Amino acid sequence: MAHCVEEHDALIAEAGDAARVLVQHQGWIRCLRTEESLHRAVADARRLDQYGVDYAILSGAQLRELEPHVSEKVTGAIHFRGSPSSSDPGQLTKAYADLFLRKGGRFLIGDARGLTTEASGWSLRSESRPITAREAVVALGPWSDDVFRPLGYDIPLAVKRGYHMHYRVSGNAALGHPLQDRDGGYMLAPMRKGVRLTTSVEFADRDAPPSPVQLGRNEPLARELFPLGERVEPAPWLGRRPCLPDMVPVIGRGGRHQGLWFAFGHAHHGFTLGPVTGRLLAEMMTGETPFTDPSFYAADRFRS
Repeated sequence: MAHCVEEHDALIAEAGDAARVLVQHQGWIRCLRTEESLHRAVADARRLDQYGVDYAILSGAQLRELEPHVSEKVTGAIHFRGSPSSSDPGQLTKAYADLFLRKGGRFLIGDARGLTTEASGWSLRSESRPITAREAVVALGPWSDDVFRPLGYDIPLAVKRGYHMHYRVSGNAALGHPLQDRDGGYMLAPMRKGVRLTTSVEFADRDAPPSPVQLGRNEPLARELFPLGERVEPAPWLGRRPCLPDMVPVIGRGGRHQGLWFAFGHAHHGFTLGPVTGRLLAEMMTGETPFTDPSFYAADRFRS
C-alpha cells in the first residue's frame, strides 16, 4: 500500500495526458455527525501518525470553507490530504491498457476456465486462435476460483458486493472532494458522470440477483449531507469485491504447478493496488529481488 501511489504515477507519466487529467490530488474527507464520533475518528487518525499519514482535523466551519455545500449536520471532519483520487477509474484503466498495447502487448478473448497444462507450459483457446505460454497468471478478481479450484487449489476466496449510483447536483452546488459519511456508512465522490454515491458491503453470493437495498437507505442520508439532484442512470452499478479471510491478496506462485501464478483477492483496493501488484509479480516472475517481502501474500498461507 505504501508504494501504490508511486506505481500509479509511473504509469500515468507514460500514459500521458489521457491518464493525467483523470487524477486529482486533493485527498478525501471523513465527515462526522456527532462530537462522540468525531472524537473516535480523531483517535483513529492519531494512530496513523507513526506511518506518516498526512491529515488535518477540521471543525464544521473549516470543512465548509473547503466544501460550502456540505450540510450543517456535519460536526467536524478529518481531511486525509495525501490520497489521490480518480474521476473515472474505468477510463484511467483503459489509458493503462492503451499504454500496454503501445508497448507491444496484445488482448485476446477466451474462456479462462479452459486453461490446461501442456508439456511446454499452458494453453488456452481464444476466439481467434489457441494461445500457448510457458507461464500463466490467474488475475480474474471474484471469478479467479472458476480457474484455480478445478486445478486443485483450496483457497478461501469470498466476495463482498457493493453498489453505486451517479447523481446530478441541485442548483449551483459543487463537490470538490470525496466525502465519507462515517456515521451514515456511505461515500460521495465527484466523478465525470456526476456525484457518485457508494454503499457499504453486501454479503451475498457472487452471482445472486442485484439487491440494492443499501442504496435506497443511503440516499436519504446523502441528501441530508449534500444537495443531490436526480439519478443519472436507470439502475445502480453492482460490483463484486474478491477478498480473503485476512483481507490480504494472494500474489505469487501456484505451488501445485510449474509456471502458474496468482494475483487476486484485493478486496476494496483492486484499482488502488493493481500497478504495485503488477510490479511485485513481475519481479518474482523474472527473478529480480522483490521490493517487499512476498511471503505475506503466498497462496499456501491458508493451509491448516
